[in-house]
Amino acid sequence: MPVLIPDREKAWRLDEQAGVPSNANYQNARLIKLSRKLRVETQLLINVISRILHISTAIALIGGTVFMVFVLLPAAKQLGDEQHEQLKKSVNSTWKRFIHIGILLFLVTGFYNYFQQMPFHKGDGLYHALIGTKMILALVIFFIASVLVGRSAAFEWMRTGRETWLKLIVLLAAVIVVMSSFVKVRGPQGKLAEANVVAPAEVTP
Repeated sequence: MPVLIPDREKAWRLDEQAGVPSNANYQNARLIKLSRKLRVETQLLINVISRILHISTAIALIGGTVFMVFVLLPAAKQLGDEQHEQLKKSVNSTWKRFIHIGILLFLVTGFYNYFQQMPFHKGDGLYHALIGTKMILALVIFFIASVLVGRSAAFEWMRTGRETWLKLIVLLAAVIVVMSSFVKVRGPQGKLAEANVVAPAEVTP
């Protein structure tokens, strides 16, 4: 039958002598555990939000570009010159907002996602080569898209051939999707990923 000790201080001392954490130590350990759990859950939430924004931006911008190339531009060719010009100005004034905000979101979420994945791909040359190529292609797309909705007289020749440049954007975006899909399915191959792999014989059934 357990002995009841009304004096808490004596009880804590007996616990310490017996190797049992005192109430104060227990509370501290619990707070540390809760803090770590909160930090992990917060990091997970930020990662999920970043991924959602990145993919949603890609869907909106690439989907909108595909619509322009294969639906809007062919239909606009059937309009008269005055109506065609009015439609182009109207679409441009709205679409450029999507382009500017989209580029900002791409840059912020893209770099964030990259730096989050870097520890898992240390020493993985193929991963960094593909991601580097993907970034360069993305910057090319950003430049072309910005020019097409811009007003600079120096790039008027590009806006004159708008359909060709939009098709190039779609092609480059398709290449980026292929590389991103390969990297995602391939998974981490760096030193940290190898260190976290558990041999089949070590797995507890």
